[in-house]
Amino acid sequence: MIKLYNYELSGNCYKLRLFMNIIGLQYETVAVDFYPGREHKSAEFLAINPWGQLPVLEDGQCRLRDAQAILVYLASAYDPQSNWFPADPQTRAQVCAWLAVADDITRTASAARLHDALGYELDVESARRDARVIFRLIDDHLAETEMEGGLWLAAEWPTIADIACFPYIALSQEGGISRDDFPAIRRWIDRVRHLNGFIGMPGIFAPHV
Repeated sequence: MIKLYNYELSGNCYKLRLFMNIIGLQYETVAVDFYPGREHKSAEFLAINPWGQLPVLEDGQCRLRDAQAILVYLASAYDPQSNWFPADPQTRAQVCAWLAVADDITRTASAARLHDALGYELDVESARRDARVIFRLIDDHLAETEMEGGLWLAAEWPTIADIACFPYIALSQEGGISRDDFPAIRRWIDRVRHLNGFIGMPGIFAPHV
């Protein structure tokens, strides 16, 4: 069975749990005390991932790190229709571009959340400012897409681009980043929350809660 080294409050771990639940993939989790235990920096965990980062996924003899890379793997290995990581070269390139945006969201909005929630020392105002710039670009893209009849970031249907970008946008207020000025983002968040198989995490609630 697939094994996910997991921290429940991590948005990057959550996006993998969310995606596997949506596609109906069974997995088990191994709890890693990211905070305050810092088990991701322990010798035991560094033997699993020398980069000392979560998440890590094991599938048989395959061991992968990096949330976006793991999404690509899961979609490629377990979605035979190739809906979540489309085979069409142009659409696939669009998805990959949004996976890079997901990393930028982690670098900014997630960093601000780490500062506010866990006391990480960093330039939080810079992180918030940069996150708002990214959110403005995303909101404009979604608004333009909606005007053309679309609903999702990279295709006419949801892809791993939406899953990758979702958590730290949806958790942005925990880092002092309001979404009041981003109505298209708010509508997109609601669409993601209504996907079949959606599950929440602390700070992100399923629609029926």
